Amino acid sequence: MQTTSSVFDDLARLMTGAMGLAQGAGEEAKSFMRAQADRFVAEMDLVSRDEFEAMKETAAAARAEADALRARVDALEAALAARE
Repeated sequence: MQTTSSVFDDLARLMTGAMGLAQGAGEEAKSFMRAQADRFVAEMDLVSRDEFEAMKETAAAARAEADALRARVDALEAALAARE
């Protein structure tokens, strides 16, 4: 009966080692894929969400300023036309 227990102990150690090896390989694969994805994104010249949002706010402010200036020009043109 002692040999059976020893076989099971050896099998348990082998399975534990295999699980550790599989987890390590999984982490290494995950790290490799993340590095490849980061490299791909860097080569694509994509912008981050923060940069996009900042540019979106700048564009909205510029659009609002252009609308205000357009209204001001229209008012000045109307005043000039009224003088004539």
